[in-house]
Amino acid sequence: MSAPLAERLRPRTIDEYVGQEHLVGPNGVFRKFFDTGNVPSFILWGPPGVGKTTLARIVASQLDRPFFTLSAVTSGVKEVREVIETARKQRFFDQRAPFLFIDEIHRFNKSQQDSLLGAVEQGVVTLIGATTENPSFEVIPPLLSRCQVYILRPQEDADLRKLLDRALATDAELRGRQIEVVETGALFRFAGGDARKLLNILEIIVGATDGKVTITDRYVTDCLQQNIALYDKNGEQHYDVISAFIKSVRGSDPNAAIYYLARMLAGGEEPRFIARRLVILASEDIGLANPNALLLANACFDTVHKVGMPEARIPLAEATIYLATSPKSNSAYMAINKALAQVEHDTSARPVPLHLRNAPTRLMERAGYGKGYKYAHDYAGHFAELEFLPEGLAGTRFYEPDRTNAAEAKIAERIEQLWKGKY
Repeated sequence: MSAPLAERLRPRTIDEYVGQEHLVGPNGVFRKFFDTGNVPSFILWGPPGVGKTTLARIVASQLDRPFFTLSAVTSGVKEVREVIETARKQRFFDQRAPFLFIDEIHRFNKSQQDSLLGAVEQGVVTLIGATTENPSFEVIPPLLSRCQVYILRPQEDADLRKLLDRALATDAELRGRQIEVVETGALFRFAGGDARKLLNILEIIVGATDGKVTITDRYVTDCLQQNIALYDKNGEQHYDVISAFIKSVRGSDPNAAIYYLARMLAGGEEPRFIARRLVILASEDIGLANPNALLLANACFDTVHKVGMPEARIPLAEATIYLATSPKSNSAYMAINKALAQVEHDTSARPVPLHLRNAPTRLMERAGYGKGYKYAHDYAGHFAELEFLPEGLAGTRFYEPDRTNAAEAKIAERIEQLWKGKY
C-alpha cells in the first residue's frame, strides 16, 4: 500500500517548500540559518497543515545535523531525558548541537517542559517546537525566553494552487489518472489554508471514481459530504462552530451555546482553546455587568488545564451556561478601544499634569512636581476633586456605563455623584 499523497509530496529541500515566504523567501530568516549554520532554539506556531514539521526536518537535513523527535502526546519526562542523554552521548566537541523536535509542544505540562530547560541552556540540543496554540499561554516563561517564535500562516490560494499543480504533475499515481481541474473554489475552501488537508481531499475525490476525474465545485462538495470528518475539526466548520458558540453566549442563548460546545468537544477540539475563549468572552461581552463572570471563566480555564478530558466538559458546560445567562456589557471593551484610539492618533504627547508627578528629588519638588496633589483618603468619602487627564482632554469620556444593567447603573450613579456632571 502506497504512502498517503501528503507524505509522498512532502518537500525535502527549502526550494521545494511552498508558502511562508516571510520565513523561507530570499531574505527570510531560515535562509540565513542555512548560510551561517547558526540556529537558535525556536518554536513554530501556526494552524495545522502549514508545514511546521516539514520545515523542521528541512532545517536539520540541509544543515546535516542529527534530528531527534518526540511527540508531546505520547512522551513523558522519562522519554525526554532519554533522548537528551542520547543526544549528549552522540555529540562530539567540534559538532553543533543536534536538533530535538517536539510536535504539539503545547501539550507538555510544566514538569515535562522543565525537563528540557537544562539541555537547551547548556546547548546539548537545539530545541524546535511545533504548536497550534499561542506559545505565550502554553509554554513556560523560562523555556519561551530561550526560544525564538516564528509564526506560520495559513496557505493562501496561490500556494494551494501551486501544491495542486505540483501534485498533478509529479506524483506517479496521479499522473496515471486522467484529471481535469475546472474549478478550485470548493477545493480550496474546504482545505482552509491547510496544505495537508488539500492533498487529503484530492486523494479522496480522485479515489471516489474510476476513469477520468473532472474537479468542479459540485463534485468536490458531493464527495466531501460523504467524508465530513475530514474537515470537521480544523477546516471551515471549525471556524464556523466557534463563531456560532461565541455569538450564542453573547446573545444569551444557553441552549445554542451548550449545543455548539458539544459539537466542538465531540469533534476533538482542544478544551483549553474553548476555555480561553470563555475568558475573553467574560471580559469583552459581560464585563462590568457581572464581574464575577471573569472569575468563574478564569477558574474554568485553570480547572480544564488541571483535569483534562473527559472531565473538562463539566466546568466548560458550567461556565458556558453561566456566561450565556449573565447580564451583558461591553463598556470596558469599548472604553479601552476608545482610549487606545485617542493615544494612537494624538500626536501632541500630552505631558502628565505636574500635580500627578512624583517628586523624588528636591530639584523636581522645586519645579512643582506633586504640588497641589490631594490624597483622596484625606477627604470625606475618600474622594477629592482633582483634574487627572492631561491638558486639552479634561472631561473626555472614554468609559460610558451601560445603564441597562443594575451593576453599571450603580457605577454611573456614583460617577455622577462624585464628579457632578463632569463625566
